[in-house]
Amino acid sequence: MKTTARNQFAGTVSAVEIGPVSASVSITLDGGVEIVATLTSAAATRLRLAKGRQALALVKASAVVLVTDFDGWQLSARNQLAGSVARVERGAVSSLVALTLPGGQAITASVTNEGADALGLKPGMAATAVFKAYSVIVAARP
Repeated sequence: MKTTARNQFAGTVSAVEIGPVSASVSITLDGGVEIVATLTSAAATRLRLAKGRQALALVKASAVVLVTDFDGWQLSARNQLAGSVARVERGAVSSLVALTLPGGQAITASVTNEGADALGLKPGMAATAVFKAYSVIVAARP
């Protein structure tokens, strides 16, 4: 699939909960990482999402927030993927930061240069990619 969403994760649907208005879909990637998406029930039905079905989870880099120290706080965002910084590509205004996840996949976040500097992001350091379930677009073959 060709798309502007920088993060594309292929996996297997591991859970589907369809309610009257919205649905929650869990997609498990190689390495055991799980991504949770919230979409409309109509979309989940149209995509025929069911446990065991192959699916893609798409996440724009601008929707990913990086955390290096939770300092005892818990977040409401369903997706919190721990990894390590693989690279930091600094631009004029913002940086692209890639984290390597368990299983070898990578997730990219677009953060301001000020944010990257404030976190002291450097290759090898631990960080967590955080994004809301509503930020995940799910794709499935007909």
